[in-house]
Amino acid sequence: MSAETLTDNLGSQGQLPTSDDAIRQNVRSRRTIGTVWRNLFLSSLVIGMLALVTLLYTIVNDSFGLAVYEFSVDPATLADRPLDELSKEELVEIFRANVSAGLFRRYDREQPFTERSQANVLALVNERVVEQRIVRAFTLVESLTDRPRIEAEVAEAFPNGELRFRPWLNRQFLTAPMNSIPELAGIRTALLGSVWMILLTMLFAFPIGVAGAVYLEEYATKNRLNQLIETNINNLAGVPSIIYGMLGLAIFVRALEPITSGRVFGIEGVNGRTILSASLTMALLILPLIIINAREAVRAVPSSLRQASYGLGATKWQTVWHHVLPNALPGILTGTILGMSRAIGETAPLIVIGASTFIVTDPTGPFSKFTVLPIQIYNWTSQPQDTFRSIAAAAIIVLLTLLLSLNALAVLLRNRFRRTY
Repeated sequence: MSAETLTDNLGSQGQLPTSDDAIRQNVRSRRTIGTVWRNLFLSSLVIGMLALVTLLYTIVNDSFGLAVYEFSVDPATLADRPLDELSKEELVEIFRANVSAGLFRRYDREQPFTERSQANVLALVNERVVEQRIVRAFTLVESLTDRPRIEAEVAEAFPNGELRFRPWLNRQFLTAPMNSIPELAGIRTALLGSVWMILLTMLFAFPIGVAGAVYLEEYATKNRLNQLIETNINNLAGVPSIIYGMLGLAIFVRALEPITSGRVFGIEGVNGRTILSASLTMALLILPLIIINAREAVRAVPSSLRQASYGLGATKWQTVWHHVLPNALPGILTGTILGMSRAIGETAPLIVIGASTFIVTDPTGPFSKFTVLPIQIYNWTSQPQDTFRSIAAAAIIVLLTLLLSLNALAVLLRNRFRRTY
């Protein structure tokens, strides 16, 4: 059969065009379809980028801007230089001279002034002596584009107010504990709680997840039990996070309270709602993700490396330890850090197990009561004042910085340990 006859037969069956016009029409049609799909993909990318830019714009816009201050006592009348430049001893004397003796003794009993830091005493002076309050806050765009109107509005509504540009994200915000007054509030306690939780979560989840992945990929035989385990792991990766919170409440907070509260170690006065319970709950949450990613990384190691190791007389464990795991390490670390990124941004499970929404004492160990940045942000955004919205936006920037840092670390580790064949 000739090529022409074959083409005619294919064309008659609708598989290939036969005439020149039909061929050109077919090419134009395929190119049009390709252009449509390309533009659709590009539109999806543009929409995603616009959503991200809108998010960042909203956060930054609320994190900086002009603010109207009012004081019960003018700070300039308390010292010959700004209060934040004074030593701790000078601030203690100012505090003693401007509050009642009973109030001074009460604060000294709660924490002796000799043990307080300069920043802590400065916060007391601002809160109890200066009584600095921000009565109105403006966004960054308003502050940059409409300052004359703002100044006229402030002069009319707050004649005793002082208009200043305030970055809500500053050193004081990072180092101060929580406070019911927005301008004095900080995220130190929540930030330390997040760090404690994520470190303990990694300590529990990483070795268990990697060990489970190695067993399922290298040692497990194809039987019904192992297939059931694999199916459940894949299903658990999609379970809503609040379900893990209920599981953590039932097991770690209540059933294992003597352990998670530290009572078996001689620690009294604490219930099971501790950093340890939160870390174990988060470890359960991200464990399926770590196992799935680690299995993919182990599976991606060329089988020729295993065969070469066996050919040289290595045992199964020697092959896994010296060849499979080192080559799978970039993928394992990437999956683990991405799992940690999810854990550090979770709120629902921690609310269920009883994380605090307001706490001023820093966590000092796994048996401490705690809060984390997402819960603090949630608490502030539920407040009606605009100033709480501003500090919530500043806290979101800190949380995003942590998440992006973890993701950047994942990329660096992947590039550092990647091996090509």
